[in-house]
Amino acid sequence: MARRLAEVDSEVAKALHEEAQRQHRNLELIASENFVSEAVLEATGSVLTNKYAEGYPGRRYYGGCEVVDIVEDLAIARAKELFGCEHANVQAHSGAQANMAVYFTLLKPGDVVLGPNLSHGGHLTAGSPVNYSGKFYSIVAYGVRRDTERIDLDQVRDLARQHRPRLIIAGGSAFPRAIDFTPFGEIAREVGAMLMADIAHPAGLVAAGLHPSPIGIADFVTTTTHKTLRGPRGGMVMCRAAHAAALDKTVMPGVQGGPLMHVIAAKAVAFKEALTPEWRAYQQQIVKNARALADALLARGFRLVSGGTDTHLLLLDLSTRNVTGKDAQEALDRAWITVNKNTIPFETKSPMVTSGIRIGTPAVTTRGMTEAEMTVIAELIDRVLSKLGDSGVEARVRGEVQALTSRFPLYPDRVR
Repeated sequence: MARRLAEVDSEVAKALHEEAQRQHRNLELIASENFVSEAVLEATGSVLTNKYAEGYPGRRYYGGCEVVDIVEDLAIARAKELFGCEHANVQAHSGAQANMAVYFTLLKPGDVVLGPNLSHGGHLTAGSPVNYSGKFYSIVAYGVRRDTERIDLDQVRDLARQHRPRLIIAGGSAFPRAIDFTPFGEIAREVGAMLMADIAHPAGLVAAGLHPSPIGIADFVTTTTHKTLRGPRGGMVMCRAAHAAALDKTVMPGVQGGPLMHVIAAKAVAFKEALTPEWRAYQQQIVKNARALADALLARGFRLVSGGTDTHLLLLDLSTRNVTGKDAQEALDRAWITVNKNTIPFETKSPMVTSGIRIGTPAVTTRGMTEAEMTVIAELIDRVLSKLGDSGVEARVRGEVQALTSRFPLYPDRVR
């Protein structure tokens, strides 16, 4: 039992080491990714992975849960303090499962749901036909305005009045602008709908007071615990106290069994980190970096969806450069700059090709980079995409990326 990973499985050990090196070497600009602290890593890899704990603190189906009860209670209390919510369920394994829990708490198959169009910035779980949400429910999609590329609240209101949805969803995965949840709440109340706010992307900004909060407006608030929150990969649902019992029953036994107690411990650690002044300063820097990167890209002639950003992410429309998102992602990856292809509003290409790329600043900000580095990053992106497929340019940029990232070491003990 005392043998180390390298002795038990050299192939997996080698892969883990290579991934640590890749994360250290590359510029990580995927908006949904971040780098957790060593403390969060330690909790995620802890002995709590051994413990089954079906149920909730004080109400478990298994014995021997007195320690894990302490851990889950800490995670719940810290989440409530961080967001100012009445109830938090920290057991959801992912953001998608958190959203599923809300669906299953409120809806019956066939019920009408009004949510954001996937190609306009929505998430898979807001009604994609290949997802459970699109298979089980009648989805009505709203989008952004062509002129501003911001959420069309007039359309949201009109569709809500026309279709009388049981649930309205606000939030998504590729909205570069802040979302005001107040008008969504007003529309939901007018038509007798429940409101779910999906803040998986801006959750850290919400907690730091840098983005409007849906707490007190939405009936349910879902989030991942990674992305801007900088915790382990996982999900969470917050709700009004009146919905707490129904939600908890839906999460377990409704959509999952035993919680991942090692991940819940890591969530508790991340929430404690998020309650510090240093973490809030970090969130402020995420926003500053995103704006600096946006300004630098605009100065180089790139077109940004909605013209800029209020948050941690940018959405670049590459159609004006006759470059696809797929080709841009692959070229930048060869240059050790990691982004993801992404659809843009009124997309004309398939989701596997796309007209855009999504860029985020949480991970590079975690490494300590500031506005000066964002200007450098914009220049590197421009060079690669201006000479698409030029192996010489990609090689030179790789060298500059490595020089940049070496100044901001990541997990140094893991890359030796």
